Amino acid sequence: MIIGTRGSQLALAQTENVARLLKERGVETSIKIIKTNGDRFTDRPLHAISGGVGAFVRELDDVMLAGDIDIAVHSMKDMPTVRPPEIPTVAVLERDTPFDFLLTYDGTTLEELPEQSIIGTSSLRRAAQIRRYRPDLITQELRGNIDTRLRKLKEGQYDGILLAKAGLERMGWELEGEILPPGFFCPSPNQGTVAVVTRAGTEAEAAVSKLDHTESRIVTEFERILISELGGGCTTPIGSYAELTPDKKEIKVLAEVLSLDGREVVRVEEVIPMIGGIEKARKLGHRLVELGGKRLADEALLQISKDACGTDNFYDY
Repeated sequence: MIIGTRGSQLALAQTENVARLLKERGVETSIKIIKTNGDRFTDRPLHAISGGVGAFVRELDDVMLAGDIDIAVHSMKDMPTVRPPEIPTVAVLERDTPFDFLLTYDGTTLEELPEQSIIGTSSLRRAAQIRRYRPDLITQELRGNIDTRLRKLKEGQYDGILLAKAGLERMGWELEGEILPPGFFCPSPNQGTVAVVTRAGTEAEAAVSKLDHTESRIVTEFERILISELGGGCTTPIGSYAELTPDKKEIKVLAEVLSLDGREVVRVEEVIPMIGGIEKARKLGHRLVELGGKRLADEALLQISKDACGTDNFYDY
C-alpha cells in the first residue's frame, strides 16, 4: 500500500511511524512524497496561500481520489472540520503532548522576556494569545521546517519561537523550553494528534482501522464539536481542548475565540459527563457563537482576506 505525505521532516517522521505500526501488523507499505503549495511557497504566511492551512490536506485528498495513494497521514489540527465522506478519518493515533512550547534565544521564560522581544510563530492563534498575555511583545511571521525555525532562533532573528511540543517529540528532540499552560494558551483543536485517512471500503481502510486509539478519538471529536459552528478553521485564532478525567466518566472542555490583536476573547469552559456529552458539547458550541465567537471568527477571516490582497497591513509580521 502507498502512503502519501508532505515532504517535511515532521510529516515524514509521522508517516514513517504509521508505516512501522502497519508493518507490525503485517502490512507492507511504501511512502510517496506529495509536494503541496504550502511547501512551495514558504515566503508568505500560511493564511495568504490559496486555501490556507487546510490546502495541505485537500491536495493529498485529491491525489488519493485519483487513486495514486492508498493512505495519507496528517497532523489532525490541519484537517478541516468538514471532510469528504469518501475519505474517512480511519485512525486517530494516541495523542502526543497537545500544548504549545516556547523556545527562547537564551532560555528566558515568557514571563522574563524583556519588552519588545520578538516572538516568531506561523499561527494566528498563538500570535493573538501572546498579544493578549504580553501585549508588549512583538510577534513576527515564522515559516519553514523545524530545522529552519531553530536556525533562525539561534541566529538571533527572534528572541523566542512558538511551536507545538508534539512536533519536537515526534522528531525525537529533547530541547530546553517552556510548555505554555492551556488555561492561557488553549491549543488548536486536535493539536498533538495524528490522523490517518483512506478511501472508504478499501483494504487500506480495514488495515488502518486497527491503529485507532479510542480515547484520542473521543477528545478530538469533542474539540471539533465545540468549534464546528464558528467557521474559519485552523486559519483563525480559535482554540479548543478536551481532556478525559482520570475516571473517564467526565470530560473537561475549553474553547475560545480571539480577535487578531488579542484584545477580545470569547471563551467557554466546563466539565461535562461522558453520557450525553456530545449534546452538551454542541450546546457549549452554540453558547460560544452566541457570546460573540462567530463574530470574532468572521472579523478575523475578513481581515485575513484584506491582508492577503494587500489592502491592509494589520499584522506586525
